[in-house]
Amino acid sequence: MLSENLSKLMINQINKELYSSYLYLSIANFYEEKGLKGFSNWFKKQAEEEKEHAEKFIEYLHDNNEHVTFESIEAPKNEFKDYKEPLSIQIAHEKYVTSLINALYRQALDDNDYRSLNFLNWFINEQAEEEKTAQDLLTTFEYFSQNIKDIYEFNECLGSRK
Repeated sequence: MLSENLSKLMINQINKELYSSYLYLSIANFYEEKGLKGFSNWFKKQAEEEKEHAEKFIEYLHDNNEHVTFESIEAPKNEFKDYKEPLSIQIAHEKYVTSLINALYRQALDDNDYRSLNFLNWFINEQAEEEKTAQDLLTTFEYFSQNIKDIYEFNECLGSRK
């Protein structure tokens, strides 16, 4: 049985993961409307991953006989000043999510809840990957953003993500 604090944090995390999905769909929409279908594809795939993360928490809570409730999802930013801003937002957001996962881990550690620690290890590793990927995307964009042809090539590359 999960502690009340850990259960509440996990329910909150479901909301944050769904918000992440919503945010990335908003970013995908921005790029789609700017004609950058590769960037849009990339963020649609990110949105799907974030939804899957929420589902992992839901399943874990159900497996531990916890009642899952859903909260309102905050509206994400829909307007961006340039092509780079969404990439900067992504890295900042991934760092924020990492802090939330760390808080979950800390609570499970305080509770001596080794099963939850084991479950959360996957998210610790996933967040390290998410931060690195977001940073690499921003760094590559900065490198390619010197001319429109390079942005187009980068866009084509991102479009191949499955």
